[in-house]
Amino acid sequence: MTLLIPDDILQASRLSERELRTEIAVMLFEKEKLTLGQASQLADMGYLEFRHLLASRQIPLHYDVEDFEQDLRTLDELGRS
Repeated sequence: MTLLIPDDILQASRLSERELRTEIAVMLFEKEKLTLGQASQLADMGYLEFRHLLASRQIPLHYDVEDFEQDLRTLDELGRS
């Protein structure tokens, strides 16, 4: 799925496209809508880089067996692409 953000919305946010993607990824992770792996992928960051970003914002990690299994499925799908 492709999400198009109108340029005027992007300009109003005063964020670059990458910064907006990162902010969305952080928010969805914080609300437990995305796993750590999914959020780092959305933010177009490496796993560790995204973890460091969360730590710098004092956002606790929530990572359980279900998240781990989802990340394994995501990695498997990426490997097939």
